[in-house]
Formats: sequence, C-alpha cells, structure tokens
Amino acid sequence: MATVASDEMTPAPAVSGLTRWVTDWGSSVVDGLVMVGDMALFTWRMLVWMVTRLPPRGTLLINFYQVGVLSLPVVSLTGTFIGMVLAVQSYYQFHSIGLENQLGAVINMSLVRELGPVLAATMLAGRVGSAMAAVLGTMRVTEQIDALTTMGADPIHYLVVPRFLACILLIPALTVMADFMGIVGGYFYSVIVLGIDHAPYLNHSREFVGGFDFCSGIFKSFFFGGIIAVVSCYRGFNCQAGADGVGRAATASFVHSFVLILAIDLFLNIMLDALYFAFYPEGASIL
Repeated sequence: MATVASDEMTPAPAVSGLTRWVTDWGSSVVDGLVMVGDMALFTWRMLVWMVTRLPPRGTLLINFYQVGVLSLPVVSLTGTFIGMVLAVQSYYQFHSIGLENQLGAVINMSLVRELGPVLAATMLAGRVGSAMAAVLGTMRVTEQIDALTTMGADPIHYLVVPRFLACILLIPALTVMADFMGIVGGYFYSVIVLGIDHAPYLNHSREFVGGFDFCSGIFKSFFFGGIIAVVSCYRGFNCQAGADGVGRAATASFVHSFVLILAIDLFLNIMLDALYFAFYPEGASIL
C-alpha cells in the first residue's frame, strides 16, 4: 500500500516539464529586469560624471583616435560596396519599367536615411564595441578595475565616460563618411559601369534627397553611438571570470548593441516621419 501511495504522489512527466519551463522563463525574465535596472543605474552614474567633471584631455584624445580615426577605413570601404550593391540590385527592376535614370534618388535616399547610420553603427559595434567589452572585461578579470577603486579613482569616470563621449561625438562623422562613400560607389557603378546618364542621375538625387533626410540620419547616429558605448562598457564591467567570460562579454556586447540599434531605429523612424508630415503634410522638403 505504501508503494502505491508513493507512486500516486509522484508528479507526471508533463507536469514536471511544464514546471521546469515556467521556472526557466521566470528566471530569465527576472534576470532581464535586474540587468535593465543595473544598466540604468550604470548609465545614470556615467551621466552624473559627465555633468560634474570631464575626464583628462589625454584620455579623451586616445579614445577619439581609437573610435574615430581607426574606424574610417572599414566604414569607408563598407559604405562604398553597399552603394554598389544597391545599384546592382535596383538597376534591373528600374530598367524594366524605364526608370533607370531615377536610380540615384533611390540609392542616395536609402543611404542617407537608413543604411548610412545603421551601417556605421554596425561597424562601430563590431570593431569598437567588442574591443571595449574585451578590454574592460580583461581589466575586471585581472582586478585592475578594483585597483582603481582602491586608489580612490572612480572607474566609470576614468574608463566609461571617455569611451561614451568618443562614440556619441564621432559616430556622426563616421555616418557622413559612410553616406559619402556609398553615394560615390553607387554613382560609379551606375554611371561608369551600367552607363546611366549622369545628368538625370544627379538631378533626381538632388530633387528627392533633402536636408531633412540627411539630418535625420545624423540625428539617429547619436542614439546609436550612445547605445554601443553603454552596452559595451556595461558588459565589460560585469564580465565573468576567465577567458571564456571575456569572450562572452565581447560577443554579448555586439549582439545586444545590434538588436537595440534596430529597435531604436524603428521608433526613431516612426517619430521622425510623424514629425515631418506634421509640419509638411504634402511631403515638401524642410530644408
């Protein structure tokens, strides 16, 4: 009888699996909320230091060089090929309906409004963000961050603020470079390779691409740079012990930054489009 009672009290496999599933999802949600709150406090401490005292000039210049100057070649090269790819993919569709002369408007509008800022942010997240997370993660593992705290220096002021300023101040320049090289690449392939007449190509580009399109891309880039800096530095500061922890921090910084860039890009596009059509319902150019 005791054996029968024990079997009756044993939970069914389906119930046990459902319990584990709910527990795992609950733990993931709680960990996510804790991480969001911790990142918000991390960002707040960084902003307080930016208002109260800026880092030394030498520290800023080193980060400006690493973030901006060293990123120019990869951003320029990638932007050039993106412009060419847009020309390749769009030409045959436009040629089939006799509108190949308007190809410049499509390529340049896509670059300055969307692909330029997102492309520059993606390259910055991959080249700079991962490096930030790896460097700060290594400093955390080797207790260099703890040593700074022991010496009386705030690690956020000394390590995070310069990287944040470098990202938000130099990503607009990288975005402009990506736009310019993409436009040059699209023009070269469309006019030189495909043989499109350059006069209507340039005229349609000037007619359809306005100042608001260019400024909206630059405006979005500030948010992208801030996201990359905050996420990368946070992942580095909260790196787990060991070489595997540093690698995971670098990977997580790029993945989380890229997802947040796309999410913020969606909301900024909705907001900018609503603002544009609120002032100009007929779609006239603001500038």
